[in-house]
Amino acid sequence: MENNTKKILIGLVLLIFIGIGLAFYLFFYHPSEEPTPIGPPGEKESPLPPSPQALQEKEKGISPIPYVGLEKSDERMRKGTKDLSPHPKIGEWLKNENIIRIITAAVDNIADGLSPRAHLGFLSPQKGFEVTGKSPKLYLDPQGFNRYNLVADVFSSLDAQASIRVYKELKLYFQGAYRELGYPNRDFQETLVRAMVELLRAPIIEGKILLEEEEEGINYRMVDDYLEDLSDAQKHLIRMGPKNVRKIQAKLREMALALEVPENQIPPAQVYATKKK
Repeated sequence: MENNTKKILIGLVLLIFIGIGLAFYLFFYHPSEEPTPIGPPGEKESPLPPSPQALQEKEKGISPIPYVGLEKSDERMRKGTKDLSPHPKIGEWLKNENIIRIITAAVDNIADGLSPRAHLGFLSPQKGFEVTGKSPKLYLDPQGFNRYNLVADVFSSLDAQASIRVYKELKLYFQGAYRELGYPNRDFQETLVRAMVELLRAPIIEGKILLEEEEEGINYRMVDDYLEDLSDAQKHLIRMGPKNVRKIQAKLREMALALEVPENQIPPAQVYATKKK
């Protein structure tokens, strides 16, 4: 839960371009665990990050860019992603520093069902959290979904095949950032796939989402236990609204297939109708 007078951050789904992004959407509740911190940018790095044997294998027709340290990764990322989408916002978002570190930390949080909000403040919507109705009939205001249209539009504009290609070219850099988070012997790609699956398991909500106040005008929870029991990452996504969830999940499925995730391991869309109260 979070005080609605504070800046509500888009957590997840922003740049899971997989190689350029994953992650973004709103933060409404305090996460139950602390988000993964991004490693200090000034730390000295070894020439190549330890990585699973799979990273040493050549991707089909794709040669990973030699790893020369994360301090030089931002420019390589920007050069590799200029053709991913015609949307002008892409270039603006990629002006942020340590973008590979940010993406890696956000993906790691999402894979564990946590909010990546601490890493994605630059995606904050202009308007705050909105509720409609009067107590005890309070609902998440559907008009508030529009705050996330831009993020959903940018994400859905990504070329899935090109995004995966960029990710594979920069794979050693993502692995280096993942090592920096404290995972020297784990494959970042496995975590990336887990993050995709986590978001794809979020239901598409049809109907009003009934809320109840825990602190008057400040903190709210969803009355429907099924929705309230979803992970923080999934709850953040559904609060973007059903239209935006459909856009984001459709692009995630394209990316998962481009990453050669078996189709039977990619969760299908599921629609959940809220109870009328």
